Amino acid sequence: MAAIGGDEKDAIAEINVTPFVDIILVVLIIFMVTTPIIMKPSINVNLPKAVSGDDTAASPLSIGISASGGIFLNGKSTNEEDLKKMAQQMSKDKPDQQAVISADKDVPHGKVIAVIDAIKSGGIHKFAISIDKAKQ
Repeated sequence: MAAIGGDEKDAIAEINVTPFVDIILVVLIIFMVTTPIIMKPSINVNLPKAVSGDDTAASPLSIGISASGGIFLNGKSTNEEDLKKMAQQMSKDKPDQQAVISADKDVPHGKVIAVIDAIKSGGIHKFAISIDKAKQ
């Protein structure tokens, strides 16, 4: 009943990597499942569909307009005056900054124009309007 390969009093000096790899794989799966939930915008906006739209780059000035007419700047509720102040501040830092407007398809046209006016009054003259790409 003697042990093969060494004395019983010797400490195990090898690192078992298999449990570590198992844990990392589980963490990776958790991140893969939760990332779409985290990345989904907090404002549910039903964008209009169009065939001719282009992809827009991400912008630090992301404006959402909900179906009820609420204005959101980067996910936080705001109003037109605060939007104008933020546009003034951002236009000082980067004059060629672009704003991205995501308006629900049921929002009145006048509300979208008021938001565009607030942005332009703040000094940002480039803007893009988000759409859902429709199939041809």
